[in-house]
Amino acid sequence: MEGFGGRLRARAQALGLSDAEVARRAGLSEQRYGHYVRDVHAPDLDTLVRIARVLGATTDSLLTGDTGSETDAARAALEARLLSASRSLDLSDLKVLIGQAEIFAQLRRSDDTRAP
Repeated sequence: MEGFGGRLRARAQALGLSDAEVARRAGLSEQRYGHYVRDVHAPDLDTLVRIARVLGATTDSLLTGDTGSETDAARAALEARLLSASRSLDLSDLKVLIGQAEIFAQLRRSDDTRAP
């Protein structure tokens, strides 16, 4: 069974993030984050929430490995990838991306209402 540290590392790898990058985004030292990845220490609640946000995961999924259904897990992984990619964009590019996503979602909804 995979432990907390293994889940942290797997989630980061799925997003293409190094341990150092996760630590930086969560406001932690690499050494401190490394303790969590190696299951030497467990984070306090505030730190766990910050790490979960960086990884686009729930605290439950990091602690227990329970990600719900496969579809939910796949969706969460894709949403996390999108969020991670958006963090590298400047504000104007992010506005364009959001506008495109909103148009796509609106078109999808209108297609769904027209389907017999």
